[in-house]
Amino acid sequence: MNYLRPVMSILFFAGIVVFSAAVADAQATRTWISGVGDDANPCSRTAPCKTFAGSISKTAASGVINCLDPGGFGAVTITKSITIDCKGTVGGILAAGTTGIIINNATAVVRIRGVNIDGVGTGIFGVRVIAASKVMIEDSEIDGFTTNGVSVETTGVAQVFVNNTTIRNCVSNGINITPSASTDVTITNSAISFNGIGVYTGANGVARLSGNTISYNTTGIAPTGRGAQIVSFGNNTFTGNLTDGVPTSTATQQ
Repeated sequence: MNYLRPVMSILFFAGIVVFSAAVADAQATRTWISGVGDDANPCSRTAPCKTFAGSISKTAASGVINCLDPGGFGAVTITKSITIDCKGTVGGILAAGTTGIIINNATAVVRIRGVNIDGVGTGIFGVRVIAASKVMIEDSEIDGFTTNGVSVETTGVAQVFVNNTTIRNCVSNGINITPSASTDVTITNSAISFNGIGVYTGANGVARLSGNTISYNTTGIAPTGRGAQIVSFGNNTFTGNLTDGVPTSTATQQ
């Protein structure tokens, strides 16, 4: 009889269990990045990572990436629920010739808070939402892109919230809403300036505007195509645009 076979099977199974546990342990609910970090680190507070891309693989789904101190943390593709929170410091993405943040997971809930995304005039998109359940962009700056600052191109139903965010100097649209399924984008207390079109909605897109300043764009707002809607709550400021544009409807504030 081969007495080694069951022993080897047990050892092999134990090895799988240990390996799986190690992989699970490698992902933390909260991770940290720093301008002087290293992506070889575990992304803990005392041994932070250097980039968003380096930390996201070590952060569990629905976890949080925090910025310890000021730094440029690089472009990132997000394919799971995650929060990136740099509020209280300067967390930057220099996206020359590329896209700052890509979000591509139909069930993902993504929060971007306190991030400065700079295309320096050659970046493609600031934030590109290809697929998501919910996306929240808060207290951020998006500047200098050759297409759109925020581009919502979802193929499924999604909700996007932009709050207290500055979007400027984008050649095409500050906020571009061109989904292939019904998608709501709520924009509040934000400054949208010096873009081709400040807020553009195509077919299936709905933008709801409250408390924004939309200024010095070629066109302030432009709902275009069947079903495109821009709903204003009547408290937005339009100034300096060559053409302000007209919302499809005005809602009463609750």
